Order: sequence, then C-alpha cells, then structure tokens
Amino acid sequence: QVQLVESGGGLVQAGGSVRLSCAASGRTFGTYAMGWFRQAPGKERAFVAAINWRGDSTHYSDSVKGRFTISRDNAKNTVSLQMNNLKPEDTADYRCAATRSGSIRLRANDYDYWGQGTQVTVSS
Repeated sequence: QVQLVESGGGLVQAGGSVRLSCAASGRTFGTYAMGWFRQAPGKERAFVAAINWRGDSTHYSDSVKGRFTISRDNAKNTVSLQMNNLKPEDTADYRCAATRSGSIRLRANDYDYWGQGTQVTVSS
C-alpha cells in the first residue's frame, strides 16, 4: 500500500513558476513509476508527466514539454513537478500517481495509487 500526498499548489500569474511535490509512504516507492495528471473543470483527467522507477527516463505531454520537469528522490520518497512559464490553460487540479510497474505509463487506468490532488490556478 502506498499513500501519496501532494503539496505546492496555489495561485500564480501567467509566466510564473510553481513546484509541486508528492510525498509517498511505503518502502516500495523506489520500485514504482510515478506520474502526474491534471483535471480542469469540465474536462477529463489528462496525463502530464511520468518518470520511471530509477528516475532516468521521463515522458511529457506535448502541452507541457519544455516547460515542466518531473524528478524524483527515492531516498526521500518524493516526486516533484517543476512547472515553468505557466499558462492559464495549465489551471487544473494536479494529482500524483504511482504504478507498480517500474516503467512509464501514460494512461490513468495503469496507475494503482493516487493522491488527493493540489490545485494550481494560473491567472492571465
């Protein structure tokens, strides 16, 4: 069992930056691939970024590529999402997720554990 708790959301102006963190419980965190998803009001949940268990492979959605960076620290059981050059369309509830697969997964259904989410609002 893995419990995930996100932090770091808030209100930011367009062009600004926010760093989201996800703290995980459990001794098996280092074997899971991790992902970030977001859901805006009235829209479906969407993949944002993912990182494999070792942290040496990442994948991003086209909409955030070049602006967001996912990273992890297995010694601290944390995964982070650095979000730069934010746009109003990045406004959403962001959730981290863990998959028992150590490899990157892009579909929400492939993830086994989810955090409660943290809101990011980007004003224009």
